[in-house]
Amino acid sequence: MNAQPALATDKVVMRTEPIQQRSAERITLLLDAAAALIDESGIDGVTTSAVAKRSKSSVGVVYRYFPNIQSLLRALAARNMERYLDRVWAGVNAAGPEPWSSFDSTLDSFVDMTRNEPGFRALRFGDVIDQRFMNPELSNNAMLAREFAAQVGRTYEFEPDDELVFHLEVAVEIASGLLSRAFQLEKDGDDRFIEATRKLCGDYLRTHVPLPRT
Repeated sequence: MNAQPALATDKVVMRTEPIQQRSAERITLLLDAAAALIDESGIDGVTTSAVAKRSKSSVGVVYRYFPNIQSLLRALAARNMERYLDRVWAGVNAAGPEPWSSFDSTLDSFVDMTRNEPGFRALRFGDVIDQRFMNPELSNNAMLAREFAAQVGRTYEFEPDDELVFHLEVAVEIASGLLSRAFQLEKDGDDRFIEATRKLCGDYLRTHVPLPRT
């Protein structure tokens, strides 16, 4: 597999690196404030002054870490991806021996975050703003596909190749489109589209990437 760019957080630009615990906690408060504002007023409701007020900070504190709202949203999108991948890996570790048995938990994790993670439904991984929001070299879906491929390689002890990445990216694109539609009109999602995603992606992966039982 070709060398892949770093994950989202390595590309996030901040004025001050959160080395100390106090700085890391402050950044968490700023991101939490932005996520809450997104749920209330949409992405356009995230302004420097609104984030400062919600986080009980000053505008200067916001600018200390984020040179503009775009960089703050990029950091929030990166955190969304990290939290999602943490759930995915937990599901992989708890999956049964059947090929692609972890896919259900991978899908369920995304659905649960869309329903319950503040700001996630509107922002997701930033793809609603720009398909390459977190990394100029790859789309967000391509980044996810490469992360999934790396996990498959670790689980089955082989080096992922471009063919595996391609099929995973196809599955991610299918899921992305259907899940966007599932949550377009209903806050908790349309179960018909969610289950269609489960079947179509599951069938595609089992057909094109026939993994052995673990």
